Amino acid sequence: MTEAATTTERVLDVREIPPYQRHEIIPRLFDHLAPGQAMQIVVDHDPRPLRQFFASVHGDECQWTYLEQGPEVWRVQLRRAA
Repeated sequence: MTEAATTTERVLDVREIPPYQRHEIIPRLFDHLAPGQAMQIVVDHDPRPLRQFFASVHGDECQWTYLEQGPEVWRVQLRRAA
């Protein structure tokens, strides 16, 4: 496996997924990340409530970075701290 293949992030576009399913899927995927790994989510609104959830459940273990901030699309990188 090449270095590029090991650092590829999963990108999850949840714009077509009902909110109740998003809130089950995203934390479950984050829980499967190894330390240092990251994933991206794509949503149609600012996911501040999700950020608050991750802060309360994972604290500093989840690093949250906005990659794009609207007005129509938000992309966020979630990284599990090493």
